Amino acid sequence: MTTPAKAWIGFAAMCIGMFMAILDIQVVASSLTNIQAALDISADRMSWIQTGYLIAEVIAIPLTGWLTRTLSLRWMFVAATLGFTLASLGCALCTSLEPLLAVRVFQGFCGGMLIPAVFTSAFTQFPERDRVLATMIAGTFAMIAPTIGPAVGGYLTETYSWHWIFLVNILPGLVVAGLVAWAVEHEPADLSEFRRINYGTILLAAIFLGSLELLLKEAPPRGWHGDFVYGLLAVCGVSAVAGVWLCLTARNPFINLRRFNDLSFALGCALSFVFGLGVYGATYLTPVFLGLVRNHTPLAIGEIMMVAGAVQLLFAPLAAWLETRIDPRLLTAIGFGVFGIGLLLNGFETTGTDFDGFFWPQAVRGASIMLCLLPATRLALERWPEAEIPDASGVFNLMRNLGGAIGIALIDTILEQRTQGHADALIARLQARDVDAAREVGIPIRQFLEQQGPIDEITKAIVAPMVKRAALVHSFNEAWILIAILFAVSLLALPLMRRAHIDDSAMGPGAH
Repeated sequence: MTTPAKAWIGFAAMCIGMFMAILDIQVVASSLTNIQAALDISADRMSWIQTGYLIAEVIAIPLTGWLTRTLSLRWMFVAATLGFTLASLGCALCTSLEPLLAVRVFQGFCGGMLIPAVFTSAFTQFPERDRVLATMIAGTFAMIAPTIGPAVGGYLTETYSWHWIFLVNILPGLVVAGLVAWAVEHEPADLSEFRRINYGTILLAAIFLGSLELLLKEAPPRGWHGDFVYGLLAVCGVSAVAGVWLCLTARNPFINLRRFNDLSFALGCALSFVFGLGVYGATYLTPVFLGLVRNHTPLAIGEIMMVAGAVQLLFAPLAAWLETRIDPRLLTAIGFGVFGIGLLLNGFETTGTDFDGFFWPQAVRGASIMLCLLPATRLALERWPEAEIPDASGVFNLMRNLGGAIGIALIDTILEQRTQGHADALIARLQARDVDAAREVGIPIRQFLEQQGPIDEITKAIVAPMVKRAALVHSFNEAWILIAILFAVSLLALPLMRRAHIDDSAMGPGAH
């Protein structure tokens, strides 16, 4: 059966909506300093503009399955898109931090619902022969958004003003909502879900995910010490244990954790977690390096980062073709292996690494992204009856976002905790007259060899930031290599995965 053109139009519109939600994170990130100056926000509160969005997004993702059953896929997506669009207008109109944070939380909640809904649509709105193409299209939109985000944000802010990073969402948002309402297949809503659902499971999940996201954001700068961090750890742990217990025992939890009884689905979610850690980690490490070490502008950073997106577009059709002809486990192994090599190639940066040094690692990762995403998504989601896919997609996508959040926290911890040790080691080598250390730091070799006796204060002041920058590069390299190792370890999961549908009765009571 051929999929009607109308269905593809609706699906394309949904992909654009998801693209807007993912793009918004990176676009805003590249313009935070402009927003800070315009609204007179203190440096220690600026990060909440992003943190509020991310916390709400993470909470919304697992709710998508329940809301899809309750409102139907079409009307849930339309409502979320309109909410995201309205919030974008609200953000542009804000004149102080407090209302901006409130609107950003609402925007993040609406944006979070758009992401898993698209992958749900790929499996529920299309016959099996078209699912690979649909998943490839969705994956391309999802992966390119973080890549071009800094460039788009830098361009809009430098050319117009920071308001336009939000205003640019309004017209596309309205068009997407209209096309989805017209083109996506109508399904009956089940408003009785509002009465049946166990709201305790929703509350505990929100507390756990919110406190976890906040912990991952705030703990690295604090060295994972202090009453605030310990308090968040306690809240996170208690809500996690209580939430899991209630989801396993309640009659109608909003999410069915018994899905993890299926080993292949559990391993698929683990791969999604590692994939998120790698993709979002790489997307975070690259601009931070280019900004802190190379002092590039947001627009210049975005232009360098577009390499990965361009290569991904070129290789996406090949990935889709291979996905229908090669065992998805083998294809996933190739994808994760090649992506890990791309991460490893970045693990040998120097203070002079720039576009040329980032080109091939990005190209390698860009070529492998769809080989990571397509078969792993198929292995995890094809196992479920159509009615189960919205919940399964929510969990699968949540794991990718959690991987990204934990990956960024891991990177921040490495940069915070390891840099000083590398600086001390470099200083010791310089004091021992190590020429290689001088070359690494950037001190002219002739000047270094001619230096006799103790170093004067002026020279110390000049050399200190050079040492710090070189030490920071060492920390960046450790982060790249650690993530590459995690990708290598993840390959051990693939031999244990299998392709088969599961029987609904295996899920026990409470399954939706």
